[in-house]
Amino acid sequence: MTTLATVRRRRRTGLLVLFALMALSALAGVAVGARAIAPAEIYDALVHALGCAGGPFACPAESSIEEIVRGYRIPRTALALIAGLALGATGALIQGYTRNPLADSGLLGLNAGAAFFGALSVCLFGFTDPGQYIWFAMTGALIAGLIVFGASSIGGGRAGPLSLVLAGAAVTAFLQAMTQAVVLFDASVLDTYRFWVVGTVAGRDAAVFWQVLPFITIGAVMALAAAPGLDLLGLGDDVARGLGVNVERSRAFGLAAVVLLCGAATAAVGPIAFLGLVVPHIARRFTGPDHRWLIPYSALIGAVLLLFADTLGRVVTRTGEIQAGVMLAILGAPYFIALVRRKKMVSL
Repeated sequence: MTTLATVRRRRRTGLLVLFALMALSALAGVAVGARAIAPAEIYDALVHALGCAGGPFACPAESSIEEIVRGYRIPRTALALIAGLALGATGALIQGYTRNPLADSGLLGLNAGAAFFGALSVCLFGFTDPGQYIWFAMTGALIAGLIVFGASSIGGGRAGPLSLVLAGAAVTAFLQAMTQAVVLFDASVLDTYRFWVVGTVAGRDAAVFWQVLPFITIGAVMALAAAPGLDLLGLGDDVARGLGVNVERSRAFGLAAVVLLCGAATAAVGPIAFLGLVVPHIARRFTGPDHRWLIPYSALIGAVLLLFADTLGRVVTRTGEIQAGVMLAILGAPYFIALVRRKKMVSL
């Protein structure tokens, strides 16, 4: 007979395994590419940077390997790691709050809001660098989230799962139409938009990582804090109220975490929505419906998968690379189809 202590021990062991996989994936992300770099060379480059009098970020590279490691691969790998964490946790939160196993980060209009404001900033101000338009994309995700939550509560109603989905679908359709109008109006916007919308961590420097890190950190803390209330909401709003939960406040708090996590990650790497769709189903096989475990498992699995997809995309083609968003769709679609056929969809 399986005891509660045994279950908890297995879950803790699973977390340690995921941390180890994430570390190995990050190491592979730095070492693997058009030019393979040995772990010893990576270590030497980092030690040299840490030993600089001006600090590791002001230390000039003394070789091409140092330039590749510190100037390109470490920022890219670090961004993939935190974006994967954010999108994985976002998927678990959205599926929990909407009680919809097919929900992802695009359901509440966050991706569409980030895309519209990002495209608008490129059109109006001529931004082409991710570090420039990322703030507009995050603002767009925030505004879209507020509109969806407000629209679902119009008329004194409550922002329940069904009203959130309907409001999100309406806002998403409107923002996508507006984005297409902006993109078709200016060819330069189309060039930037089509590279962003496919979902990639390529071409991002350390500045982008540091810009989104505070938002993802705050969102991750809020997501973990929202987990107990989300478990009670899963019993139904009436039952949750009977147990003393302020349903509207709890749902608003969790959706604020979603906006921070998804908005920052999407603004930085593009709408890799498939990650948030598949990851919670993988995590749920090990944790069950308990969001206190499901959210951290989803975050870690999301980081491992995004790191793996980004690394694999660099080596499958010799003349270039396949973007992480494309690789995740290629790898994840067969798994998700098999999951649907075998289980008729995982229940929440």
